[in-house]
Amino acid sequence: MSKKPIIVFEGIEGTGKSYHIDKIAKYLKKKNRSFIKIREPGGNVNSEKIRKLILNNNSTFNKYTDLLLYLSARSENVELIRKNVGKKIILIDRFSDSTIAYQHYGMGIKIEFIKTINDFLIKGININFTFLNTVSQRNMRKRLIERKNLNRYDKFNHNFYKNVQRGFVKILKKNPKRYMHVNSNLDIKHNEKIILDKIKNLI
Repeated sequence: MSKKPIIVFEGIEGTGKSYHIDKIAKYLKKKNRSFIKIREPGGNVNSEKIRKLILNNNSTFNKYTDLLLYLSARSENVELIRKNVGKKIILIDRFSDSTIAYQHYGMGIKIEFIKTINDFLIKGININFTFLNTVSQRNMRKRLIERKNLNRYDKFNHNFYKNVQRGFVKILKKNPKRYMHVNSNLDIKHNEKIILDKIKNLI
């Protein structure tokens, strides 16, 4: 594996993935390792504009518009990723697995349609490793309540999140060697150490 891998953090709301990716970024900075950090949707100026549209609580897009907006944001990120592959460690907060988990398993859009566009966009970009963070419904609800600001994707019904998380697990099971399953119901510091130890091995 490349010592400047592409590493993705996946999971539904309230799993702590953004917390962990921030901790890893601080570690890499401390070690003077060259890296970039991207979030989806978002990641650059144009993608962040799209992010605001998608997550705005006043937006009422249908599921296909949502999908195409997510993929549009990714399209803007692909150039940035390609420029840095093999040159810098690339950390991504959600990527193509999220599109399948949310838009296929969560919203019911045909997976063939999603893969056709996504595969075209990310052709030649290979994810080296993915951390999948999962959480119980009870803990997810508790953590969302504690958030000061909730966006549109924080407010779906619990069956939706349950289906999305099951989708993530199904994706993991198809290629378990490329994934680490992180149980976010456990102590966050415990998981932080597990993730950091794996990162050290990857880089």
